[in-house]
Amino acid sequence: MNENIRLRKGILGALTFIVCLWCLKSAEILFSVDLSFLGVTPHTFYGLIGIFTAPIIHGSLEHLFNNTLAMLILGSVLYYGYPKTWLKVVSVVWVASGIGVWIFARQASHIGASGLTHGLFFYLFVVSLFRRDKSSVGIMMIAFLMYGGMTMSIFPREEEISFEYHFFGALVGIISALIWRDVDPKPVEKKYEWEGEEEDIDQEWEIDGNLYERSKESKNTFNNKLH
Repeated sequence: MNENIRLRKGILGALTFIVCLWCLKSAEILFSVDLSFLGVTPHTFYGLIGIFTAPIIHGSLEHLFNNTLAMLILGSVLYYGYPKTWLKVVSVVWVASGIGVWIFARQASHIGASGLTHGLFFYLFVVSLFRRDKSSVGIMMIAFLMYGGMTMSIFPREEEISFEYHFFGALVGIISALIWRDVDPKPVEKKYEWEGEEEDIDQEWEIDGNLYERSKESKNTFNNKLH
């Protein structure tokens, strides 16, 4: 797939998901409905549904706004850079981070897409350390420049913020990077004309060196015969 087309599809997909979240939050406000019960509530049977629904529920417009840009950028570059694994990463981070919260988190209703965004960021960061190609490093630099602070938000800071969702999202993102780091093909490196000339020069030097060694051996043989 053409890189420009892939980038446009990544942006369009991320925007579609974000629009759905804003429509859901708008409906919640318009009809005065509280959907926080769809969050992950640890150690409760009804809280299990939050594993699948919590990332689409936000406590306020500010909460949703804070996650919007991160979802747009991280989701777009994930699809652009890793077209074969992006769906696996999103799915596993979505579900596994919720399971981690349900088992280990504080007793509260944990909601929001922050766990998902942290998982995407840490996946992009860690996978680039293993792949080390231009594309993955460039994507990592963009992600780290804008959201490097996520490396600190996995620790407790404010009581009303679910750092547990951040932590387990990051943990699952790292594990996903270790598992699927080699699935997506690396981009073909472009070779410039001067690189070909350098190889030709090396070959010429090698040929000249071989001729010199052969002439030297012939001369030694000739001298030995004279003696």
